[in-house]
Amino acid sequence: MDGLAAGNRVIIGGQWGDEGKGKIVDALGRGVDWVLRYQGGANAGHTIVRGGEKIVLHLVPSGLLSEGVRGYLGNGMVVDPWALRDEIIELEERGVKVRGRLFISAAAHLLMPYHRRIDECLESRRKRRSIGTTGRGIGPAYVDKATRQGLRMGDLLLPKENLERRAIEKILEANEALAALYEAEPLSAANIAQELVVLARSFAPMIVDGHEALAGVRLGRETALFEGAQGALLDLDHGTYPFVTSSSPSIGGALTGTGLPPRCLGEILGVYKAYCTRVGNGPFPSELLAEEGDALRQLGGEFGATTGRARRCGWFDLPAGRFTAEFNGMTGVIITKLDVLDTLPEIKVATGYAVDGGVLDRFPAQGDLLARCKPVYRAFPGWLQPLGACRALADLPAAARSYLEFLERELATPVVGISVGREREEMIWTPGGVSV
Repeated sequence: MDGLAAGNRVIIGGQWGDEGKGKIVDALGRGVDWVLRYQGGANAGHTIVRGGEKIVLHLVPSGLLSEGVRGYLGNGMVVDPWALRDEIIELEERGVKVRGRLFISAAAHLLMPYHRRIDECLESRRKRRSIGTTGRGIGPAYVDKATRQGLRMGDLLLPKENLERRAIEKILEANEALAALYEAEPLSAANIAQELVVLARSFAPMIVDGHEALAGVRLGRETALFEGAQGALLDLDHGTYPFVTSSSPSIGGALTGTGLPPRCLGEILGVYKAYCTRVGNGPFPSELLAEEGDALRQLGGEFGATTGRARRCGWFDLPAGRFTAEFNGMTGVIITKLDVLDTLPEIKVATGYAVDGGVLDRFPAQGDLLARCKPVYRAFPGWLQPLGACRALADLPAAARSYLEFLERELATPVVGISVGREREEMIWTPGGVSV
């Protein structure tokens, strides 16, 4: 393993998602037995670049691109079988073997076409109060899970007639709600149910009892990399509510979303961009607007892998980063996209917030308070030279090292990896941290 010894570890986004977790999972997934997705659904967008070729994954774990690794979609996920089918076909057309290597918990919930329709209607009704969801039906699918009326992957193992009947019942119920609440056109229950029956035959060999499938990980005989989607600041419980996702991308989700005990977690690595981005609505204190924001967006290619939407861009938010490192118990931090800042003469970090006549150095739990916060910045000189060829800490210019040392010190967590480009090999691994 390049720089970090193999073993169980959890990869968590330390900001609002889009931190580059896909590349990190791809890099660290070599040599493990399993890569486990534990929450979210097709709203995730993990981008991997190999040999100049870009691969975007939404449901399939990023680690499946490494030979010999098995992938698992955990019970904490909501799985769109139509989207998963298309993703598997695309990967196999590219020469990536998926069938026989990808397994799905029977307890993972199905995301149905009516969940997407409800999502679209909800966002349209919210208008100016829109959350800015991906429109992939994630929230409504988790609503069905929480109210104990959803379909699960295990239902695809039912006899054809039983599955078809159950699906039609659910679709007709959803049509009633769509008509009553949103005056929306009904979906074709018969057509969708028949499509689901066909999909069920394809997915049946992949559906497993998660407790049995992951016995080797639980007993310490096999290694696992837990792949989080989105970011900790979008956590349903701990994020910037209500502008959050509908699951737990944080450390608790790794346990509940796989059914594995805490002793299986191993290292907990947080992935942070060298700056900050956010997709969708909600407070973002260090956001750069107008030309400054546009310039950083273009430098970083900050457009959503799932939606194509332009990401909001800003400077690194230290109180927010410290908060996610602390409540997730991170044992190490990986800084991505450091090379995006190569041409900037000055780089800033939000070290606190000016609010209500004072300065706050912690991340506030109240969303209305965060929305009033204005960043207090500390400026750093840029290094004004390309970092793409750097492969060791000693290769970095002094200004880049100073910036990383400051982040490490203030996050109180060692920086164990630095990404200096899009490709898997464009990494600097620093297991002992950068302040050495």
